[in-house]
Amino acid sequence: MTSRRSDLGEQPPLPPEATGRSDVVILTGMSGAGRTTAGDVLEDRGWYVVDNLPPSMMVHLMDATADDPQRQRVAVVVDVRSRDFTSELSVALETLGERGWRPRVVFVDSSDETLVRRFEAVRRPHPLQGEGLLLDGIRRERRMLGDLRSDADLVLDTSSYNVHELSAKIDALLNVDADVRLRLAVMAFGFKYGIPLDADVVLDLRFLPNPYWVPELRPHTGKEAAVRDFVLGSDLAQSFVEHAAQMLRTAMQGYLAEGRRYVTVAVGCTGGKHRSVATAEELARRLAHLEESGVQLSTFHRDLGRE
Repeated sequence: MTSRRSDLGEQPPLPPEATGRSDVVILTGMSGAGRTTAGDVLEDRGWYVVDNLPPSMMVHLMDATADDPQRQRVAVVVDVRSRDFTSELSVALETLGERGWRPRVVFVDSSDETLVRRFEAVRRPHPLQGEGLLLDGIRRERRMLGDLRSDADLVLDTSSYNVHELSAKIDALLNVDADVRLRLAVMAFGFKYGIPLDADVVLDLRFLPNPYWVPELRPHTGKEAAVRDFVLGSDLAQSFVEHAAQMLRTAMQGYLAEGRRYVTVAVGCTGGKHRSVATAEELARRLAHLEESGVQLSTFHRDLGRE
C-alpha cells in the first residue's frame, strides 16, 4: 500500500482522551472470506459496525461518532466494491493515525478452494470475475490486495471455521486489555490440512519420529504425557525447541519495537495431533515470561480432532 497525504485538509490531532476512544477496527480482505460475518459478530458484541463504507468517508465517520457514548467501539467493513480502494484506504489509515486514533486492520482470508466452494454454494459471481472464470476473479482480487494483506495488523484465516468458531476467534483476538502490547498465538496444525494462511512464522516438525506409528500412542494426543515425552524426549527435539524459542524471543523484541499487535506462530506436523501439539504447548511454556513485557500468549490446536 502506498501512503500519501490526506486531501481532507490540515486537521489538528485529536488525542484519545478527548474522545474517550482510541481504537477503530477496519475489516477487509477477500470476497467470500467472511468480512460481513466478522462484522456481524462484532455488532452482536456491541460494536457500531458500518458495512461497505468508502475508505474516503472513514475519517468523517469517526468525527461524527466521537462524542457518542453508544458508539465507542467502531468497526468498518471495506472491500473492493469501493473505487480506488487501496489508495483511499492508505490515506484514511494515515489520517486516522495523525489524529490520535489507532486503526487496526484485520484482513479476512480463505484458501482459493474454500472461496470457490462458497461462491458456488450461493451461486453468485465474484465481484472481479467479469467475463472470466470464478477463479480468475479470486486471483485478480488476491493480486490487488497483496500489499494490504502484508501490512495488516492481523490476518484471519477462516478456511476451516464455522460461524461459532469465527465468533470465538474474533472475541479472543479483538477483546484485548489495554495493557497488552502484542498478542502471540502459538498454533498447532497438520500439513495435510494446509498451512494456515494467517501464519507469520511456520515451524516444520516432520523430521521428528511420529507417534502415529506407535500403536499404543496413536489414539492419544500431544497434550498427554506419554505422547509429549515421546515427542520431546530426544536431544534433537530439545535442541530444536530451545533454538526456536530463542529465535522467537529475539523476534518478539523486533515485533514490539515495530508496534506489531498480532503474531501467529504455526507449528506443524503431518496430522496436527501429536508432534505439533506437544511442541506448541512446550514453546508456549518456554515463552510465558514474555507476558512481563506486555505480550499476551495463547495456544490453539487447529486440527486436533479432525482425524
